[in-house]
Amino acid sequence: MHTQLDWSDVTTIREAQVRASSFLREKGAKDPLFEAELMIRHCLGWDRTRYLISMAEPILAETLAKLDELCQRRSRHEPLQYMFGEQEFFGRAFTVRPGVLIPRPETEILVEQVLIAAADIWPENEALAVADIGTGSGAICITLALEKPHWQVTTVDLSPDAIAVARENAERLGAAVRFLQGDLVQPLLAAGEKVDILVSNPPYIPSRDVDELDEEVRLHEPRLALDGGDDGLDCYRRLCEALPALLKEQAVVAFEVGIHQARDVAALMRASGVIEQVWIVPDLAGIERVVIGVRR
Repeated sequence: MHTQLDWSDVTTIREAQVRASSFLREKGAKDPLFEAELMIRHCLGWDRTRYLISMAEPILAETLAKLDELCQRRSRHEPLQYMFGEQEFFGRAFTVRPGVLIPRPETEILVEQVLIAAADIWPENEALAVADIGTGSGAICITLALEKPHWQVTTVDLSPDAIAVARENAERLGAAVRFLQGDLVQPLLAAGEKVDILVSNPPYIPSRDVDELDEEVRLHEPRLALDGGDDGLDCYRRLCEALPALLKEQAVVAFEVGIHQARDVAALMRASGVIEQVWIVPDLAGIERVVIGVRR
């Protein structure tokens, strides 16, 4: 049953923001005023500047109807990104919807580190074979393909939903990416393919912790993209076991990891026997977030 909002005395954009934010606060939103602003801007199709200079203007009944629907969806902890249908990543708008993990800002660090590590090993225009394991919305593989158009980028995902969304994003953004459906690196191994760069942001949350996540994540984002097994390291073990068969003579491996996992993942990389150098990069909160391995 939904709590109805009373919009009857709301006549301006500012009043709508106050009413919506009050409702969202009651529903436990962490930043209700900003969320209300984002919703109203989405309904109006406005940027922030236009919004801020227009707050005293009248708001139309049809806009309030759209806003009411968004407020009801948000009260059920639906992520704003699914409600708006997009999330920005590396300066580009990616389509997202239920069935794919929403790209996180810390994953931009993973992409940046791949670009930095590659620049240290290969000439600028080297045509490299790159594999992104765990496609999601396509944020990683598409960004790499657009940043480095001469790279041959392949991505693999078990989920047909994720591949469908990522294909849409690749077409809309003009990225040349090859999509394979399968379990981690199995399609590449089966084809006997080797890569210069292997990058992955796999599921890494320990199974017991998935049910403790915020409702916004737990109820709406795909468990397949979150659950990393008993200790969260299942995918890393399988990926690192495959490295000897998968990597070319010179190679970069880059993984995003969860909190307190970086040292274990670095050890798995070294245990593969083919990675000579490993380093760890923190995110903006100081959490060890990306593990890079290099074979020279």
